[in-house]
Amino acid sequence: MADAPVRVVVVDDHAMFRSGVRAELASAGAGVVDVLAEAADVDEAVAAVQAHRPDVVLLDVHLPGGGGVEVMRRLAATETRFLALSVSDAAEDVIGTIRGGARGYVTKTITGPELVSAIRRVADGDAVFSPRLAGFVLDAFAGSIEVAAVDEDLDRLTEREREVMRLIARGYAYKEVAKELFISIKTVETHMSNVLRKLQLSSRHELTRWATDRRLL
Repeated sequence: MADAPVRVVVVDDHAMFRSGVRAELASAGAGVVDVLAEAADVDEAVAAVQAHRPDVVLLDVHLPGGGGVEVMRRLAATETRFLALSVSDAAEDVIGTIRGGARGYVTKTITGPELVSAIRRVADGDAVFSPRLAGFVLDAFAGSIEVAAVDEDLDRLTEREREVMRLIARGYAYKEVAKELFISIKTVETHMSNVLRKLQLSSRHELTRWATDRRLL
């Protein structure tokens, strides 16, 4: 594999992001990485991997149809390696994805050359993490993060509610959350109300404390 390009499938439910990754890899990874196909949900991802047998799948964590962990579960018999590429840097997403079978986890702030290097390393059998995320994995397997408890609470929230929850807990104003997620302020208010109700919290200050205690920020 030292000379041949690493064969990759890109899985993400946002078409613009997939196009951006493909363009970035074509620029930074010419002759090193070859993008064979893209997929937008779990079923498409499984079909693409079965059809193309890539070396590495760039896999988003949250996908329609069951998420990245479901993709890995359904492809457990293949020799393909999985590298999570996600906007989420939350402990429960990182740990759950690694436990699901991923060889690495990097966030979408990664540069093109860094992503090419990460893909190459995963293809060669290494484990690759964005620096801050490696600590989550070490802590989890050392037993200092109660992952089951974190998952149980977060399972009550939709993916969008989780996004709103993290931004609000980090101190964003409703207007800033709306701009960041391309939704209306009214929609942010609705999601925030749902988050507080589902988590049985009464204020954004309690939410920040809740998220901090679970290392979600």
